[in-house]
Amino acid sequence: MFGPIEARVRSISMRVIQPIAGSRISPNTLTIVGLLLNFLTAVVIGGGYLCASGVLLLFAGVFDMADGALARVKDASSEFGDFLDATLDRLAEASVGLGLLWHAMVKSDDIQVGLIYAVVLGSVMISYARARAEVLNLDCEVGIMARPERIVILAVGLILAQVTQEFALTIILVILCLSTYWTVAQRIVHVYRITRGSEQGLKS
Repeated sequence: MFGPIEARVRSISMRVIQPIAGSRISPNTLTIVGLLLNFLTAVVIGGGYLCASGVLLLFAGVFDMADGALARVKDASSEFGDFLDATLDRLAEASVGLGLLWHAMVKSDDIQVGLIYAVVLGSVMISYARARAEVLNLDCEVGIMARPERIVILAVGLILAQVTQEFALTIILVILCLSTYWTVAQRIVHVYRITRGSEQGLKS
């Protein structure tokens, strides 16, 4: 079940890939291009061009989901494609986090440094909780802060950063920090409820 932001991004992605749906471009190619766009975003953030990096992050975010949209349109989904997409998404998030960390360290902003580390770790934990649940054959697509939501909120913070003396970015990082760990907690509780029911069934 997708949140409103994720559903909207998926809708935009479906429209974006329509012109290339009949081409030889594969979903895995789009996955790699999306990663490269995130690398570029990290470099732009590190260079201090925060507004531009926010716009670029939004573009990269749509591109990140275009691979899945193309796979659905072409009926070309594969286990390796899903694995590659999930793996490179984590690398993309970490690279953007590194760009943010680089920028914060240049400014000697210890508060942002701590928040950025916490947000990156929380984002990894959200993905890990879902992946571990799926190993147990449990659906775990729950929580308020999936990847599309994180991308859009961070992009807004970056776009507003320079006109607010980076106050908006700090506030956004606080919001992301709280909401990512809340999402992790939601997934833990979700899996607990499912597994508790099955364990009680085994004991009865």
